[in-house]
Amino acid sequence: MVESTDDKREFYVKCPCLKQRKAEELLAGSQMTEEFKKLGFSQFEIEGKPQAIKDAYQTAHDYYTAFDEVREDRQNSIALLGQPGSGKTHLLSALANNLIRKKGVAVQYFPFVEGFNNLRDDLSALDGKIDRMQRVDVLLIDDLFKPAKGDPRATPWQVDQMYAVINHRYLNHKPVMVSSELDINALCNVDEALGTRIFEMCKDYIVTIQGDRFELNHRLAGAM
Repeated sequence: MVESTDDKREFYVKCPCLKQRKAEELLAGSQMTEEFKKLGFSQFEIEGKPQAIKDAYQTAHDYYTAFDEVREDRQNSIALLGQPGSGKTHLLSALANNLIRKKGVAVQYFPFVEGFNNLRDDLSALDGKIDRMQRVDVLLIDDLFKPAKGDPRATPWQVDQMYAVINHRYLNHKPVMVSSELDINALCNVDEALGTRIFEMCKDYIVTIQGDRFELNHRLAGAM
């Protein structure tokens, strides 16, 4: 957009619509579901919740506030771990939406189970998909190694591909946002090199939510 002053000089002002258009393009490319694209911090209920959930909420807020300062550091990432149904995905989706809409940061959402099913079903596109996961500004990995019947889903092939992604991002100081039902010890039991890299990247912004599932899992509200 061009504006002019009284002395007839012209100067350019960035149109707000360009920022909005970029945000819409980044959201479209994020691979987040339409439901997740609508999530924000204001919709996350912390009133009367256990301290661990309040800590997760505050940590996600703190990470967003510090993002520009820490994004190229070693500790530039965030992990919310533990209890299913405690709001980990909501908070990381809200964080992703704020990074996209307010900071113009490209975020890719990767749901572990569905994501690996898609990778396996289209091996011809595997290299390109892994390359994008390695290079995108921020990678959101949801439900990493999600357990099935108590055991982490972690085939050697899945671990190899996940290590290739995490190690590339670790070496190049590219942020990750991780949710998992596993704590750091369990992640290290799956693969210590992978688990310790995630811990080192996330250790300034990490919360493990543990306790009574009837207090922590919002899906069980009213079950008692």
